[in-house]
Amino acid sequence: MTLTREQIRELASFQDEKSCAVSFYFQPSTPRNKAHKEDAILIKDLAREALHRFETKDKTEKDKREYVRADLARIVRLSGELRSNGTHGKAVFACAAQDIWHEYELPATLSGTQLFVDRYFHLRPLAHLLGATPRLGVVVVDRHRARIFDLRLGELIEREGLFQPLSRKGRSDGYAGYDGGHAQRRVDDEALHHFKAVAEVLKDSLEKGVFEKWILACQDIHRSQLEPQLHAYVSQALLGRFQADVGHISNDQIRIHADLIVEQWQSDRRRQLASEAVSRARSHARGVTGLRRVLRSLELGEVQTLLMGENFQAHAVECSGCGHLDAHLVSFCPSCGRATQELVDVGEAILPWVIRRDIEMFYVKDDPEFDKVGNIAALLRFRSDNAPPVNLAVAAQLGRAGAAYPGRLRKFASR
Repeated sequence: MTLTREQIRELASFQDEKSCAVSFYFQPSTPRNKAHKEDAILIKDLAREALHRFETKDKTEKDKREYVRADLARIVRLSGELRSNGTHGKAVFACAAQDIWHEYELPATLSGTQLFVDRYFHLRPLAHLLGATPRLGVVVVDRHRARIFDLRLGELIEREGLFQPLSRKGRSDGYAGYDGGHAQRRVDDEALHHFKAVAEVLKDSLEKGVFEKWILACQDIHRSQLEPQLHAYVSQALLGRFQADVGHISNDQIRIHADLIVEQWQSDRRRQLASEAVSRARSHARGVTGLRRVLRSLELGEVQTLLMGENFQAHAVECSGCGHLDAHLVSFCPSCGRATQELVDVGEAILPWVIRRDIEMFYVKDDPEFDKVGNIAALLRFRSDNAPPVNLAVAAQLGRAGAAYPGRLRKFASR
């Protein structure tokens, strides 16, 4: 099963106070011998270590240990099936305490096989994989045929096709070439109707949210005929183009070309936004840098785009009551007074906020200027510095409500 955005939101909104949420990511390795046992041994070792850490941290409730043992044992049994799944990665999210077990196929591009046991599902590997990838369409077209694909998590799926039959031509051009010219005009007119139909399908797909961005594959002569028929916002949503013959290009070739275009687009946009966030923060405009300021802006609903260093990790505390995150390691929540608990990786705790609110997110690497500002920054939709004080406990509750009503928040997170 391939992950959808709705399923990712559900994972982000999940929390188990008994700390029985198990997150497992499998990245297939190249076997060193015919036995193919390396992955199975690694998974057993990870499960043993995870159980040991869990039991060391919590020695009181027997039922909690049994729930975690059951999920880890099931993951170890799954390792036998994973050996024959070398072309795909795998993600498993489980919580036996709440009768949850979800498996998803992923591209085999994860940083490695990992296992976590916590109060919530760990989504950083997914965030690294997805980045800020929009819903993406790929259109391969010529004068009489179009193939339209979805590209999601490295998987290319054909969703529809358009076909305009070629007109039958006569055996001669007739007197003084009149019939030949008439036939050519008819062919050109039919091609124009075909390109208009393709443009209409693209417009409809973007309006309905099937695509957010798209890529065009065709010969230059067909590009010059299609693009004048596109609506303005369809043209604006075009990420890039590549040369292709609809009758001869394979699905793998389409996917490879499209992935390269998306990778370049993401790289350019990441660099631009990181520079913009740092610049705006320095001028006290719609940008903030540093963990404390970013956490505050997240809770106030100001953030439009979040940028974090690829290996960003920092300590913080989380309120056990209202969910408030604080960069100061205080024992009690400044918003509601409840006890806090320390977070070793606040970058992981931030992700549910980001996903529930449909905030665009990028991981930044090899950027010295970004390193200097703390490896975390955000571009804001607005600044509330001069607004009346906001109760952060209420803001946190609104953030959790976003999981139940994501559609109401999405319109405020336009990209």
